[in-house]
Amino acid sequence: MNYYESNDLKKFAEVGRFRKELMDKFFEYYNKVTGEDGALTKREKALIALAVAHSKNCPYCIDAYTTQCLETGANPDQMTEAVHVAAAMEAGITLVHGVQMNNVLDRHGA
Repeated sequence: MNYYESNDLKKFAEVGRFRKELMDKFFEYYNKVTGEDGALTKREKALIALAVAHSKNCPYCIDAYTTQCLETGANPDQMTEAVHVAAAMEAGITLVHGVQMNNVLDRHGA
């Protein structure tokens, strides 16, 4: 048995069993943001979500948004490029914190 099971994604709504009104509010917001075209198309939103899913290491989201990307017309090249954008952002975010390290080194005269 794996820690993350794909079938568990179907149980997501059960997270709200004790405070259903809070989960309902989340789903209302989530569906408004992701479920319709706006300034971004649903396909563009799915690609963004797929990239974030990889960046945040969420296997449930990777499963869901890989499927949603395909359903909204994204192709594997676009999906792969989105994942690489997320990886490049993660690398840049890590590296730019080197400025903080350099600031401390400067204060210590190193």
